[in-house]
Amino acid sequence: MPRVLYTAFDIVPSPKGASTHILHNLRGLVNGQFDVHLLTPNDGLLPPEDTIEGARLTRVPQDLSQSFLERAIHFGKAVFAHLTLNPNYDVVHYRNIWDGLAIGQNKKRFGYKTLFEVNGLPSIELKYHYPGIDATLLAKIKEQEIATLHLSDAIICPSNVTRDYIASLGLDRKRVTVIPNGVSPSDFSPSPLPSREGRLPVLLYIGTLADWQGLDVLIHALPRILEQQPVLLRIVGRGRSRQRKLLSKQIRKLGMEGSVGVQPAVPHHEVPALIADSDICIAPLGLNDRNVTQGACPIKVLEYMASSRPLVASNMPIVRELVREDVDALLFSPNDPADLAQQVLVLLNDMELSQRLSDSATERALTKFTWHQAQKKLVKVYGKLLA
Repeated sequence: MPRVLYTAFDIVPSPKGASTHILHNLRGLVNGQFDVHLLTPNDGLLPPEDTIEGARLTRVPQDLSQSFLERAIHFGKAVFAHLTLNPNYDVVHYRNIWDGLAIGQNKKRFGYKTLFEVNGLPSIELKYHYPGIDATLLAKIKEQEIATLHLSDAIICPSNVTRDYIASLGLDRKRVTVIPNGVSPSDFSPSPLPSREGRLPVLLYIGTLADWQGLDVLIHALPRILEQQPVLLRIVGRGRSRQRKLLSKQIRKLGMEGSVGVQPAVPHHEVPALIADSDICIAPLGLNDRNVTQGACPIKVLEYMASSRPLVASNMPIVRELVREDVDALLFSPNDPADLAQQVLVLLNDMELSQRLSDSATERALTKFTWHQAQKKLVKVYGKLLA
């Protein structure tokens, strides 16, 4: 049975999409008869050793008083120390550069194959979390990303946009396999659209409060919607203190406190009920380099679709890889609050259209974008890697 070390600088389990992705990857590898050991950081609450999805899990202690970069570097050193003491892995599968560079540099020494799972790159994403980060530091991080990519025997990513970006860094496109994110039909199943008679329609956003998500566009669209139709906007997600304060400030400035509810992220198993209680789901992704240049595969879009809720989303390539405009969703011009409001009002005023889009989206999500399909593609990549 091939031995796999899977490393991720993410808390597992957690409400984040990264945790969902990791858990389904683990399930696919274990079912594919791989012996998997997952290394993640610890949040100070979870046990240091665990078993999850049939894989062994070791959580690396971290000092939460340290900066993100200090903790990331500490995690990378802990992963390399683990490899030094346990050199008999067949594949080392990593999601970040903090340990990935050293893993790639030492693959001949330890005799394993390397797999880089690229979901996001810090040279692009860190400035959204830490706006004051030094540009010179980001340039050095990008150099480390490029080196890690070139040292990787195989690369997987969740979208064609991401593959194109990786290829632009000098990588052969043939080394990069696109494996879109998925949805689990047992967790997200269609439910009837709620009646809009005698109740306030609910608009729902679930996801992080990161600056690239376009929540400012959604907040500025709300007054235009309220001019014609009373609604409640529900925002559910994890965010840093700065992001929450900025969101609250925008809501207060527009006088929208009575029409917006903002709540922290919930455990993933509670998400289906939130979607079932909504009328329209929204993915307002902003027009920025994280979405347009680097790319992504928003899990929330697939979960909205599988749950049979009409979707309004930003019209950009990463969304069009998942939905067909006017067939599975209504799309609006990115960063345009007026167009976002218009698309929402179209759905609020047309129950038949809402139902048609929902039905089509559900069929598409549950046939083309399941975690089971993603797992089969991942196991196939492993097979080629070990052939």
